[in-house]
Amino acid sequence: MNKRIGLAVIFLILATGLIFAGIKIKSNSYHNKIKSQIASAESYFSSGKILEARDAYKNILLENIDVNTAKTIYDRIGELNIKILFSPIKTPDSVIYNVQPSDTLDAISKKYNTTIAIIKFANNIKSGIIHPGMNLKIPAAKFSIVIDKSHNILTLKAQEEVVKVYNVSTGSNNSTPIGTFKIVNKIVDPPWYSGGKAIPPSDPRNILGSRWMGLTAKSYGIHGTTDDTSIGTQVTQGCVRMHNNEVNELYDIVPIGTEVTILD
Repeated sequence: MNKRIGLAVIFLILATGLIFAGIKIKSNSYHNKIKSQIASAESYFSSGKILEARDAYKNILLENIDVNTAKTIYDRIGELNIKILFSPIKTPDSVIYNVQPSDTLDAISKKYNTTIAIIKFANNIKSGIIHPGMNLKIPAAKFSIVIDKSHNILTLKAQEEVVKVYNVSTGSNNSTPIGTFKIVNKIVDPPWYSGGKAIPPSDPRNILGSRWMGLTAKSYGIHGTTDDTSIGTQVTQGCVRMHNNEVNELYDIVPIGTEVTILD
C-alpha cells in the first residue's frame, strides 16, 4: 500500500512539474511573439514606413499585454502620430490644397482652423513664402485636449482619436478648475506677472517656461516650466504645466479656439 501511495505521489509531482513547464513554455513563447511584433514595427519605422509602423504597434495593443508594455506601446504610437502629423504623409484627416495667387499661410491656416506652424512642418517650408500652384498637405482634423487631474495627464485628440498623451502638473489643493474651456491666446516666451510686476522670460524667476496657452478660465492656462522635476505632481497655482519641449509641440499643433476639458 505504501509503495502504491509513494508511486502516486511521484506521478503527481511529475504531472504538476509538466503542467508548470508547459505554462512557462507558453509564457516564453507569447513573450517572444510580442518581441517579434515590436521588432517588426520598428523595422517598418527604420525603412520609412511610418504608417505601417503605427498600424503594427496598434495591432500589438490587441494582444493580452501587461500594463508596462501597453504604456510603452501607447507612447510609441504617440511619437509616430506626431511624426505623421508633421510630415507630408497624406492621411484621411488631411487635405491637399492647391495654393492660389492671393493665398498666405495665415489665410490658409484660418480657412482650415489649423496653425501656420503645422502647415510649415508638414510641407517642409523653411520660410513663410509660398507660391501659386504649390500643393500643400493641410492637417484638417479638429483637435481637442482632455486633462485628467487625478492622473496628471493631458491627452491630445484629433476628432475622437487619441494622438498623444503627455505628463503634466496640475494645481495643488485642487486649484485647477474643472469644466470645458477654450484656448483664447498663445504666447511664445511669455512674461510672468507676479506682485504687479512683469518678470521677463529670461529671468530665472519666470516659471512659465517657453510657451503659454491661455484659457477662457481667467488667469489659467497651459504652459512650460523651469522645473522639470515637478511634472507629474499637483504643485502649481492652478495652471497646467508641461515639459518645455512638449508644450512647444502642443503649441504648434493646436489653434486658438481649441476646446480644453479638465476633469477631476
